[in-house]
Amino acid sequence: MQILLCIDDTDNIESAGTGELAESIAKTIEEKGWGKCYGITRHQLLIHEDIPYTSHNSSMCFKADIKSEYLRKIIEFSSNFLLKESATGSDPGLCVVVVDKLLDRQKLIDFGYKAKKCVLTKDEAYKLANDLNLHLSEHGGTGQGIIGALAGVGLRLTGNNGRFKGKHKINADHSILSVKELCSYPGIDIVKSLDGEIINASEMVLLSEKVKTVLLEDKSVLLVYKKNDNDGFWNNCTKQQLRSY
Repeated sequence: MQILLCIDDTDNIESAGTGELAESIAKTIEEKGWGKCYGITRHQLLIHEDIPYTSHNSSMCFKADIKSEYLRKIIEFSSNFLLKESATGSDPGLCVVVVDKLLDRQKLIDFGYKAKKCVLTKDEAYKLANDLNLHLSEHGGTGQGIIGALAGVGLRLTGNNGRFKGKHKINADHSILSVKELCSYPGIDIVKSLDGEIINASEMVLLSEKVKTVLLEDKSVLLVYKKNDNDGFWNNCTKQQLRSY
């Protein structure tokens, strides 16, 4: 059984981030033998004065392959974990979706994209969760985080939204590697240009800043660009360039 688990609004300025809590949940799932977890992604939602958030209004989601008998344990553990570990003043929300049992995939995806453009309400989130028969729960404060948690699952479901948590630790002489070498590192499936071109395995990439990947076509993709067409190498995209993901 494959699930998507997403949390939102668990932190404050001084606390551990929502991504770190998602990482702890995923780690526990694996340590307890409940399943195998894959790639935590950060999903950017609308920045608006009517939406309370800590810094960037983003939710964190990961995929897991589990045995069906552990679904309830995972939901119970995650709920209790958020109650205990979420920061003072936060409004945590949890969403868990069994992918194969999802009644209307497109409605959930539409909600995710809508949350990037519109101010949504808890009532809208609960109504959709009820209609689709999926788990959605709040664990402190106003519970406003359920909106982002539901939206994050919808966005992850597209396979084409989100930046993977963390940076890739890559050792390279002068920070230049071939595409083939880059794709040998765990968590880098493919290298593409910002225009969607798949970069040839023999081409070279100059690495700078943080090396981060994004979710595109259900793969972890390193996006690159050329500062100068006359250069013989590509450059990994900057944080600014990746913001739209």
